[in-house]
Amino acid sequence: MNSMKSASKSTPQRGDPIPERFFRMIGEFTFDWESWFSCDGEVLWVNQAVERFTGYTPRECVAMADYPLKLIAPEDRDRMARCFEEGRTGSTANNVEFRALHRDQSQCWCAVSWQPMMDATGRSLGFRASVRDVSEKRQLREQLRLHNEHLEQLVQERTAQIAKLEKHRLQVEKLAALGELAAGVAHEINNPLAGIRNAFALLKRHLPQDVKHYDKLELIDGEIERISGITHQMYQLYRPSQQNVAPFSVRQAVAEVIALTLPLSRKTNVEVVSEFQALQPSGSLGDDEVILRSGEVKQVLLNLVRNAIQASQPGQQVTIIVSTDRDGVTITVADQGHGIAASVISKVFDPFFSTKTEAIGQGMGLGLSVSHGIVEAMEGTINATSTPGEDTKFTVRLPRRLQSLEKGG
Repeated sequence: MNSMKSASKSTPQRGDPIPERFFRMIGEFTFDWESWFSCDGEVLWVNQAVERFTGYTPRECVAMADYPLKLIAPEDRDRMARCFEEGRTGSTANNVEFRALHRDQSQCWCAVSWQPMMDATGRSLGFRASVRDVSEKRQLREQLRLHNEHLEQLVQERTAQIAKLEKHRLQVEKLAALGELAAGVAHEINNPLAGIRNAFALLKRHLPQDVKHYDKLELIDGEIERISGITHQMYQLYRPSQQNVAPFSVRQAVAEVIALTLPLSRKTNVEVVSEFQALQPSGSLGDDEVILRSGEVKQVLLNLVRNAIQASQPGQQVTIIVSTDRDGVTITVADQGHGIAASVISKVFDPFFSTKTEAIGQGMGLGLSVSHGIVEAMEGTINATSTPGEDTKFTVRLPRRLQSLEKGG
C-alpha cells in the first residue's frame, strides 16, 4: 500500500503542474529519432530512438564532431548539410527524405522535419529535428509507381490496338466499297466483252490467213483475254467464296503451282524451288495436310509466285518455303529481285496499287488485294517484307483447319 501511495504521489494528477523531468521522459520515449541543436548547430541532446535507427547510442551521437552527417548515407550528406544549415538560421521544413546509415552499413529511408525553439521571452534556443522511418512508405510509393507505369503501358497498348482495329475497319470498308464498285463495273464490262469475243471469233474463223495484218488478230485475241482476266479479278474483290473446305496436301498444292508457273519461269529464266521445313502432324492430319479451300490457297500461291518471277532477273531464284506446326501452316514466297521501297510496301495490298507501272500491261494492282481478301476470309494473315535492291518476302499464315466452316462448307 505504501509503495502504491508513493508511486501515486510521484505521478502528476490532472491539473497539477508537470515537472520538467516528465517532459524529458516524453522526449526519451518518443518513437521518432529526436535531436536538439544549439543556435550554432551544435548537438545538445539526442533521444534513445537514435540507436534503433543507427546503432549508435545518444552518448556517442552527442560526442560526434559531425553529427548527424556521419549517420547519413554519403550520397545524401551534402544535401542534408545544407538543410541543417537552413535549420540553424531559423527556417522550418517538413518531411525531407534521406537515407540513414546504420553502424552495420545498412541503410533505411527516413524523413526529417525541423523547426526553431524559443523560450518564453522569444529568445532562440536553437532548433529541434525529428526523424521518422519512411522505408515502408517509400516501398509502397515505388510499388504504386510501378503499378502506374504498368497501367500506362496497358493503356498505350490498348490505345494502339484500338487504333489498329479502327485502321483495319476503315480498310475493310474501303475494300468493300471498292470491291462492290469493281464487281459492278466488271459485270457491265463482261456482257459486251462476251459479245466482242464471239464476234471476233467468227470474223477470225472466216478470214483467210493471207489477209493483210492477219498477224495482228492474235494480238487482239490476247488483249481480249487479258481484259477477261482483269474482270474476273474484279469480281473476286467482292464475290463471297463458293468453295468448300476439304483436306489436301500443301506439298502437292505447291508442286501444282510450280508446274503452272513453269512456262513463265522458263521464259524469264527464273528457277522456282520449294523447301519444306519443320513439318508437324496435327491430330488426324498428316505433317503437310490442312483442311482449307484448296483452290483459293493455290490461287494465292500462284499470284505470289508469278509476282516473284516478274520481279526477278534472269538467273535468279524464287523460293517457296513451307512449315507446319500444330495450329497452322506458314508459306513464304521469297525472290531475289529489286525489292519494294519502304515508302510503298504498306500499300501493296490496296486495290489498284501496283509496283509494276514501269512494265506496261503487267498488272492492274488487283492480284495482291484479292489474295489478301482470300487469306483473311480463311482466318489467316499475309504480310510483306523487303530489302530494296536485295529481296522481297511474302509470308502467308493459315490455320490447319477452318473449324467454323468445316461443317457447313
